[in-house]
Amino acid sequence: MGNKFELFDLEKHFTFYGSYHSNPINIAIHMLLVWPIFFTAILILYFTPSLFHLPHIDFSLFGIHVVLIFNFGFLFALIYAVFYVCLDVKAGTLAALLCGVCWIGSSFLATRLGFSLAWKVVLVVQLFCWIGQFIGHGVFEKRAPALLDNLVQAFIMAPFFVLLEALQTFFGYEPYPGFHAIVKAKVEADINEWKEKKQNLIH
Repeated sequence: MGNKFELFDLEKHFTFYGSYHSNPINIAIHMLLVWPIFFTAILILYFTPSLFHLPHIDFSLFGIHVVLIFNFGFLFALIYAVFYVCLDVKAGTLAALLCGVCWIGSSFLATRLGFSLAWKVVLVVQLFCWIGQFIGHGVFEKRAPALLDNLVQAFIMAPFFVLLEALQTFFGYEPYPGFHAIVKAKVEADINEWKEKKQNLIH
């Protein structure tokens, strides 16, 4: 039962991710580059088969015929969307809407590009964004990315983390009163523990 609640423990997830993203420049880099990674992942998954032979949705957008396919791209976006709403209803709903926009937008772009060009666009964007994030960690954060310690948690939390950071920075949003103060204290404690371990290894 405890594991079930830990899965939706926003403080725990945010503390883990925040411990690897405390430098303002690194945070800004992630704010710019995380969602394009999510978008292009769904873009390439557009070309996977429909799940359970579900019907497609056809419509016209700006004079271009778009086909929405309920495939792995849709499933990917849906899982993220539902998980984010479970973490925090308000910010999670916004994140879920962004997931939906990414799914529809990537479907539009995939229809426009076709697979032969889409995979090249995806490759370039993914390489650029991942290299940018590794530079953020190596040059500014001076700590290895979170994905090296917990791959699944890092991948799932990244889009929601940067959204929460943006909401906090620009609108002062908190999932509940005192959330950021609590998480900040936990993040600082985690970073200090990491620094101590690093010093002990050196000596």
